[in-house]
Amino acid sequence: MDKTVITYGTFDMFHIGHLNLLRRLKAMGDRVIVAVSTDEFNQRKGKKTLIPYDQRAAIVGAIDCVDLVIPEESWEQKLRDVKEHDVDVFAIGNDWQGKFDFLEDLCEVVYLPRTKDISTTDLKRSLKRFLSIPQEDLSKAFEVLELLRRDLE
Repeated sequence: MDKTVITYGTFDMFHIGHLNLLRRLKAMGDRVIVAVSTDEFNQRKGKKTLIPYDQRAAIVGAIDCVDLVIPEESWEQKLRDVKEHDVDVFAIGNDWQGKFDFLEDLCEVVYLPRTKDISTTDLKRSLKRFLSIPQEDLSKAFEVLELLRRDLE
């Protein structure tokens, strides 16, 4: 009997933590469904994304361990999705520990540890700090790096 696993997420700025999660999901079952949060749903959650929904869904859908991508449009749809797709395992990062226990009557609920030292929030903070460096300082830094590269040749 095939085992279906589902997860939910925004998957903005796709990184190794996302890939690790999807690979772990595939190891847990035969079919992996990923519900990617729509731009509208993210707005309602007060969350800003850099990459539009269609692109995020296409990126996730291109990963070989993902069998189906569906839009996540509301908090309430999880019950419907689990029933509609005959889900055996609902899995999500352990930062959500206990939040989806109400699904346990319908399927197994698993909270997975996050990849150490990686998160989209941290990447966005780093990008914001990088973009706040004055252009003049960046140009000087790149000039120095170019000189060092030439010296190493």
